[in-house]
Amino acid sequence: MTKPYLVIEWNDTETDAQGWLVVHNFKNGYAGGGTRMHPSVTKEEVERLAEAMAYKYVAGDSGTTGGCKAGISYDYKAPDAKAVLRRFLLAMMPYIDNGVSLGSDLGTKYEDVLQIFNEFGIDIPLTKSMKQDPAILQGIKDFDGLMKTRIDGLLLNDAVTGYGVAFSADEAWKFKNGKEGARVVIQGFGCVGASCALKLSQLGYQIVGISDANLLVTCEDGLDVQKLMDHKNVYGEMDPDYFEENYTVRPNVDWLDVDCDILIPCALEDVINKSNADRVKAGLIVEAANIPISFDGDEIIKQKGIDLVNDFVANLGAIRFYDAVIFGLIKPDPQAVMDDIEKLCRKNTYRLFSEAKRQIRYQRDVAYEIFKPQVSDLLEFADSCEKAIL
Repeated sequence: MTKPYLVIEWNDTETDAQGWLVVHNFKNGYAGGGTRMHPSVTKEEVERLAEAMAYKYVAGDSGTTGGCKAGISYDYKAPDAKAVLRRFLLAMMPYIDNGVSLGSDLGTKYEDVLQIFNEFGIDIPLTKSMKQDPAILQGIKDFDGLMKTRIDGLLLNDAVTGYGVAFSADEAWKFKNGKEGARVVIQGFGCVGASCALKLSQLGYQIVGISDANLLVTCEDGLDVQKLMDHKNVYGEMDPDYFEENYTVRPNVDWLDVDCDILIPCALEDVINKSNADRVKAGLIVEAANIPISFDGDEIIKQKGIDLVNDFVANLGAIRFYDAVIFGLIKPDPQAVMDDIEKLCRKNTYRLFSEAKRQIRYQRDVAYEIFKPQVSDLLEFADSCEKAIL
């Protein structure tokens, strides 16, 4: 892990919440990443997430954006969670207003982030030069319009990441010449996990297990993903009152014990670690969550010979959606957005698996080489100040 360019620590004045903004690198004075809120968040975690974002933008074919991440150590279910988020973003506003583009992540909602930005006259964070570019301003209008559109009944922004993960999983499984109707276990059933499960079921895979914050539900014949989605509560958790009679409910910690071909962690970091990696039964792991496997856990997965599509290859849908529309790379149409993400995720996954096979190496090791960020410049505002001083 390389050192980040910038780390800002924040301590709330009204609660015990603590937060961090980490910029791993800038590209053309610009950086992008989400804002995570969870009691387990740490500075080290946010630094790892920011680095993953830098690699993700390379994998996303972005020539415009570096990687950053924000994290708040606080309960996202608390009644004052949105107020805590507002105070954090207010503290980070000098960076946000000069090209640090923060979005949403686990425990936060993009509409809440945008609402807070709008209070301060910011639509989407941009550098000074971007604010003066008519094409980018039109791209923002197009992006705002697409945020209200739907695909397969889902808001487009809620589907892009999970669908991208599903396309990566499908491409990897085909590369492995895997059997049709492969069995999949999904860990985490928020927007990413739910949309990934839905797309994979549409592609002919059997979703035999899904876990959320409360429970694990399994079914040998496959779960009805759409019905589970239709009856989630406000926190994105499944409602057992709507489970079928042939469903089995188990503790959510048992998700690694379900027999499956493909395992997709979609929620927290380090859920596969030294204490449980030996329990993985799948032949393929696809990382829908950011950094879901710890360093120690990854060594075990590597030694077991399990194939892997790592996070910044699989879950780049949201950042590609943003980049492709804001910078006018594609037609501003929901299907065009999804077609673009599918093409990119499949291309990157095939490239990763082909190169790993050629070198006879673990996919993650190869990914860190072929998608390594090459550019690390200054915040545009800082760069202009430096030039003025010189």
